[in-house]
Amino acid sequence: MTKLSVNINKIATLRNSRGGNMPDLLEAARNIERFGAQGITVHPRPDERHIRYADVRALKPILTTEFNIEGYPGERFIELVNEVKPAQVTLVPDGPDAITSNAGWDTVAHRDMLRDIVARFKENGIRVSIFVEADPRMVEAAVATGTDRVELYTEAYATGYKTDPERAIAPFAAAAETARECGLGVNAGHDLSLENLEYFAARIPGLLEVSIGHALISEALYLGLENTVRLYLQKLQNAAHGKR
Repeated sequence: MTKLSVNINKIATLRNSRGGNMPDLLEAARNIERFGAQGITVHPRPDERHIRYADVRALKPILTTEFNIEGYPGERFIELVNEVKPAQVTLVPDGPDAITSNAGWDTVAHRDMLRDIVARFKENGIRVSIFVEADPRMVEAAVATGTDRVELYTEAYATGYKTDPERAIAPFAAAAETARECGLGVNAGHDLSLENLEYFAARIPGLLEVSIGHALISEALYLGLENTVRLYLQKLQNAAHGKR
């Protein structure tokens, strides 16, 4: 079954809005694991407007599932990841002012830079994933960076799903098949939700992990965090059965 990694940035945003430690980010992460999620994702940004660098350091020793740190590979970020040594680092091309991730890497234009950065992480035994568009060319070019996986940027799928799911999924299935042919693992994330996740996961070959934050935390306001995590896991289980 595809693994669920829960992005807890929004919990940190809520905490930071009032100062103090409510909600408690570490307790939330522990509970999310207890509810069945197979990973925790964080995306520290240079201004630390949600996840703080101190949060990343505090989370590592308490987590029992896979820890995924994503972000733009500036020098401070690289140093943090190599210090904490998570299971996985996901490289995204966000500028410092980005509200959220909004594009994948051009793995052709940035090949040499990415190759050098990937090598630095792999020296420390950290699995590397690179955020890419659903474009087979970008997937193929990612091989030359030395990355282990690509993460498909799924905003276009989530937008198109509401009107034409079959058309929306087609480029993502093609990109995933290219990744499999190239020997790369496939992750996915951005705007996946209870509404569109099962359809996506059932049709993407070799999908190893989805990273979901905004929709899951938003849905938890209505459904409760424990119930929401378990509903996401059920969607992934349904998708796994559908592939058989």
